[in-house]
Amino acid sequence: MKRVLRFIKEEVVLTIALVLAVISMFWVIPDKAYLGYIDFHTLAVLFSLMCVMSGLQRMGVFQWIAEALLSRVKGSLPLIIILMLLCFFFSMFITNDVALITFVPFTFIVIKHVGEEQRKKLMVPVVVMQTIAANMGCMMTPIGSPQNLYLYGRAGLSLREFMLLLFPYVAFSLLLLLGWAWIYGRKNSVPLKISFEESTDLKGKGKALWVYMILFLLCLLTVLRAVPYIWTLIIVLAAIVILDKGVLLKVDYALLITFAGFFIFIGNMGRIPAFCSFLQGLMAGHETFTTIAACQVMSNVPATILLSSFTENFRELVVGANIGGLGTLIASMASVISFKFIAHEEPDGKGKYFLYFTVANVCFLAALVILYILI
Repeated sequence: MKRVLRFIKEEVVLTIALVLAVISMFWVIPDKAYLGYIDFHTLAVLFSLMCVMSGLQRMGVFQWIAEALLSRVKGSLPLIIILMLLCFFFSMFITNDVALITFVPFTFIVIKHVGEEQRKKLMVPVVVMQTIAANMGCMMTPIGSPQNLYLYGRAGLSLREFMLLLFPYVAFSLLLLLGWAWIYGRKNSVPLKISFEESTDLKGKGKALWVYMILFLLCLLTVLRAVPYIWTLIIVLAAIVILDKGVLLKVDYALLITFAGFFIFIGNMGRIPAFCSFLQGLMAGHETFTTIAACQVMSNVPATILLSSFTENFRELVVGANIGGLGTLIASMASVISFKFIAHEEPDGKGKYFLYFTVANVCFLAALVILYILI
């Protein structure tokens, strides 16, 4: 029983997805139509990308880049900016989840070099801003987050249209982040020199690195539907088995099952006329704000999957799902990753982190909503 409760606590969204899928089966008895619910293209690309990113992470590629950037840092202001922008820009290509899993633990190591007093001042604010940076930077590309990967396949937008739609919000977020870093960094500025006891070494990993780069390009082509997803899935699996089988253990299977659970739930709900009419009426003319509100209570991935079946205005849905990643702690499940790291590293600082996170996120959300209204 304890194991079940622990699983539910650790995988709340997955549990909800499975419960909703099972409950919906009482209204719509399983039949052949169920196979049509599942977006196999999205699941295959998401799995392939997670494999590639996990492989690069296990090789130490991202940490090597971070160490190279920080080796010449001589003050807390550039330190804050680099730690924040690592999450912002890398999230565009390795997803917001992977960016936080990679760079938040790395941040703990780095900040220990600045002294105990500065560490206490910087730890919570920097990790909060890294989380916001990852959630905002990932907006820029279809592969930046699971909801973007799904929406890009549904919205019918070209890559250029998708990126131009979200560019104003990404650019404005970057300005806000840099403004915060300049104010906070100058206020808490101290000279420092960072050195790593054991630097990451990529020697002898050149061939594997090239293979992962080719696999990443293959995933991008599959997102653009230039390569059939089944071929990409087979090639990535074969390459991973040869290069590093351990990568398969690092894949977030819970996320994949969560997607499948919500696909089944939404597919069944779409066959219930009363439910369809209700959501369509709720969404009509209010797609962005409805999506933002839904994200606050059920996270942006399930909110995206749920609402995408009840509107044709995907441009508004894309904006709402991305802006909606700000706000509450569960608005983006990537945010929970940072909270878990803080809870483990600084158990006594969870309350401080939650308060700082909520205030900062509400401020950023309000700013982006105002921008949405203006444009």
